Amino acid sequence: MKLVVLDGFTLNPGDLDWKGFADIGDLTVHDRTPSVAGDIIGAIGNAEIIFTNKTPLPAEVLENVPSVRYIGVLATGYNIVDIAAAKKLGITVTNVPSYSTDSVAQLTFALLLEICHHAGELNDSVKNGQWSSSADFCYWNHDLIELAGKTLGIIGFGRIGQRVAQIADAFGMKVIAYDPTFEVSGNMNVTLVSLDMLLRQSDIITLHCPLTAETLGIINKNSIALMKNGVIIINTARGLLVDESDLCNALGTGKVYAAAVDVVSVEPVRKDNPLLTAKNIVITPHIAWAPRAARIRLMNTAVANLKAFLNGTPENVVSK
Repeated sequence: MKLVVLDGFTLNPGDLDWKGFADIGDLTVHDRTPSVAGDIIGAIGNAEIIFTNKTPLPAEVLENVPSVRYIGVLATGYNIVDIAAAKKLGITVTNVPSYSTDSVAQLTFALLLEICHHAGELNDSVKNGQWSSSADFCYWNHDLIELAGKTLGIIGFGRIGQRVAQIADAFGMKVIAYDPTFEVSGNMNVTLVSLDMLLRQSDIITLHCPLTAETLGIINKNSIALMKNGVIIINTARGLLVDESDLCNALGTGKVYAAAVDVVSVEPVRKDNPLLTAKNIVITPHIAWAPRAARIRLMNTAVANLKAFLNGTPENVVSK
């Protein structure tokens, strides 16, 4: 049995082990595969089992790889696979849910705390001599923000949103959330509200919802207009949840005090992305999922998914 990993480098740049897959069959790992149908078809060859993270698998590709019977998505989101085409062709598709909950929640607060304290920027200024030449025992270049008492609005209240709420509660924040599919249990210190109310009441808004037709561009000039002046926006979910031009404009006017994003509309970020020149923004290169512990969980679950499929009891199937 032949197994092919189409884009293995981001999951395993050399600090993990592909042994779990290699023990199952004849494994080929491509660090990257160009997102061109002919190249993807060539990389798959006559493999029966394929794994992808961000290499797209549209109908055009799936219809030309008749040997494939299983696709393992090395991520939670699976929009890179044409699920309808896979179902039609009898190909099982699985994903890896919940592996990065703690990692994403952690980066959410790393980004927020950078906005609140500018630790990275101040570290650079100290090393560049500004403290040594200061007339005072301390200095700061921006307003420093205390989170206690602030209202955090969470859009999307799945596992990650819930973990973020727990951390926010520890900071002494008031937490409100919008998620039409979720009901808060009695032991959660969170109030579910409408999207309109969340936009109007939040001091900080953080996105943890999936990208769907309903959430595409959920942060735009109209929703920003409803927000408090000086709101902070955090996005560690999907870049297309935000209209980047509208966010850039709002940062420029000060309507949005600051923003931090780990994701953008096109990745890698294009040089003409307006956020690169926006005021008061922190941008990280899609790393929320990437701590080694999270990647180990991802790989172990992907191996378990394949074993379950081969045993006739598939798990985490998204092609039902």
